[in-house]
Amino acid sequence: MPMRNESLNDDKPWWSYGHVWLVISGPVAVILACIVTFYFIANSPNQIVSGQDIEIEHIRSSKTIESGDAPAMMARNHAATGVIPAPKASPELPTK
Repeated sequence: MPMRNESLNDDKPWWSYGHVWLVISGPVAVILACIVTFYFIANSPNQIVSGQDIEIEHIRSSKTIESGDAPAMMARNHAATGVIPAPKASPELPTK
């Protein structure tokens, strides 16, 4: 008795299979993401920042370090340079 394979003779159209839409959805999602990214880039360009602007901003921000951030800044500087910062001299107490 010969075996019949009925799955090869399906008369369904290609769009009725779920795996086809799974394969198509990947590239379509990438194309849509590219379009959205291009829209954001075209409608909100970044301002040009020069090296002098960065330096001025760094000077402003270094003068306004809050006392709570001082230990973190010392640790960051130590990690970046490897130099242990010298302790600051405490102010002398007034003598009576």
